[in-house]
Amino acid sequence: MKNLFLLICSTIILVACEDQAEMSSIDPVNWNKKTLNHPMPDSLEHGRTYLSVYSEIYSMSEHKTHDLTATISLRNTSYIDSIFITHAEYFDTKGESIRNYIKQPIFLTPLETVEIIIDEKDNQGGSGANFIFDWSIKPNTTQPLFEGVMITTSGSLGLSFTTQGKRIE
Repeated sequence: MKNLFLLICSTIILVACEDQAEMSSIDPVNWNKKTLNHPMPDSLEHGRTYLSVYSEIYSMSEHKTHDLTATISLRNTSYIDSIFITHAEYFDTKGESIRNYIKQPIFLTPLETVEIIIDEKDNQGGSGANFIFDWSIKPNTTQPLFEGVMITTSGSLGLSFTTQGKRIE
C-alpha cells in the first residue's frame, strides 16, 4: 500500500513538472553561437517585418477552437552576405507583448535559417497572434524572409497552413 501511495505521488509530481515545461522555444545552443559579440557596422540598412501567427483557430463556431504548433522560420535569402536580426517579439491577439526572443543581435550566415517553435499547448497568442522582427542588412543585399507554418493533428484530423511576413518599415 505504501509503494502504491509513493507511485501515485511520483506520478502527480511528474505530471505537474511536465505542465511547467517551456512552451515556446529556440535552439539555445544554435542561437548562442549566432549572438553578435561586436557592434554592427554603421552602413547597414534597417527594416521591420510583421508576421501573422495563429496559436489557435476556430472550428465550426467561435466556441470551438483547435490549438496549433507554430514553426517560425527566420531565413537569410542572400547567398553572399550575412544578415542581422536585432528584435523578435511575439504579441497576442490584443497586441500585448508575450515575449521577446532576442536579447542581443544575432547573425545568420548566407542561406541560413533559424527557428522559433510555439508549442501547441501555448495558446497565449490566440487567433490573432503576431511577430515583429527588426533586421539589418548590407546595402543591395536581399531582404530576409520570415515564415510561419502552423499545424495540428487530432485523431484523423490534420490541419496545416503557412503565413509569410510583410515588410512594414
